[in-house]
Formats: sequence, C-alpha cells, structure tokens
Amino acid sequence: MRKLLLLAPLLLAGCVDDSASYTIDGNQHALTVRALQEYFWKKEVTLDVLASRMPDCQRRIPLGTLPMADVEIELFESGENVYTLRAGDLSWRVETNTCSELEAPEQVTGKPLGLFHLDEKGELVFEKAEPETPQN
Repeated sequence: MRKLLLLAPLLLAGCVDDSASYTIDGNQHALTVRALQEYFWKKEVTLDVLASRMPDCQRRIPLGTLPMADVEIELFESGENVYTLRAGDLSWRVETNTCSELEAPEQVTGKPLGLFHLDEKGELVFEKAEPETPQN
C-alpha cells in the first residue's frame, strides 16, 4: 500500500490543469478558458470558459472535450460584450452582460482577438491577435 502512495504523484504528473484569461476591461471583466486533463493517459482535455463581469455576474460554461493536439481556441469580438470562441468546426458564443451562453453561430464573424492554446510546456496560454494594419 505504501508503494502505491509513493506512485500517486507520478500518476498525476503530466496532467494538464491550467487556465488562461483574456481581460476585457481590467481583471474584473474577463473570459477565462480552463483546460483539464484528468489522467496523464487521456489524450483529451475538458474545456470550460468562465465569463465574468464583476460584481454583476460570473458563470462557468462547459465547452466539452477536445483532443490535446487540437486545443487551439480562437476568440472573436462579435458585438458589444458578445464573444465567440471557435475550435475547428465547433463554436460557442457568450455574452458578458449577464454571463450567458448564446446560441452558437452558424458562421463565426467578428474582430479576431487572439488564440488560447497549449504551449510547448503543456500550459494553457492566450496570445493576442496581431493588430490590423491600416490599408492606404
């Protein structure tokens, strides 16, 4: 039994349990994506987004599971306090007035804000989109 207890940390090593945030209006208004890999042998992560606009609302919205290799979630601004997340063919729309999930759009539109993804260390990070350069 003692050997099993000593091996327990090794079973949890390499598991992903991380989050990254896009701050909208300071840290009181943000979208935070969380990725959770329950066991190191699972090749997929469970994803949630936490919409928060404090002190008015805060809500966790489950996004489902994705293979670890496919964890690239694009973020778009799709209206006033409306944001769309897209991973491959899947998309979700949330609004931060009441921190609610809206009906998923048929086509993703809006201003690209950035990308949530796992880096080379397996940590979830948010990379801001490059600013659009003005056309002459």
